[in-house]
Amino acid sequence: MAEEYITIKGSAEASFIEKKSEFIGQICHVENADEAVAFVNEIKSRHRKARHNVYAYITRDGNISRYSDDGEPQGTGGVPVLEVLKKEGLTDVCIVVTRYFGGILLGGGGLVRAYSHACKLAVDASVRMQMCSCSKICITCDYSIYGKLSYILPEFEVKTVNEVFADEVTLTVLVRSRSADALKDKLVDTANGKVVISEEKGLWEDLA
Repeated sequence: MAEEYITIKGSAEASFIEKKSEFIGQICHVENADEAVAFVNEIKSRHRKARHNVYAYITRDGNISRYSDDGEPQGTGGVPVLEVLKKEGLTDVCIVVTRYFGGILLGGGGLVRAYSHACKLAVDASVRMQMCSCSKICITCDYSIYGKLSYILPEFEVKTVNEVFADEVTLTVLVRSRSADALKDKLVDTANGKVVISEEKGLWEDLA
């Protein structure tokens, strides 16, 4: 399994008008197919009067990708939208492009371009997250060696989650899984063993 993947944070929306038809791209972070279907149904409920609610989603859970033209000519809605998600390298996302028909036919090519554009607008409006396989490392040490330990952390590109300064110093950091063991060894060596370390493995976090 890949150690990193790209998804989005929360949701985003963007729209444009093409020959009097309004296209609304709505994208959302989802963790599985059930959440994707729930989002699609939510959008359909919100836009009951729309002519079409084309959708596509990709999830890591089950390695699933699905799409629907929702009444548009085959291949003119769902596939182009799904291809945009793939081209952008996104996963754990669901996109619904709502179309309010303006009375002017766009033709097959026009529909492909319109749905692709609406999807790309929504993607561009979203906040991306670079998710990494990582460990959460909790480090407890005396003030006398805190400086030495904090000095080596940037070498491992950690993300500091929390710092507590009490009788002792406790640091909580996130580090890529592949670097966790090396970080722990370096901490122990630098502190001459005078450090307490705990690790929570198997996390996926945005380390940006």
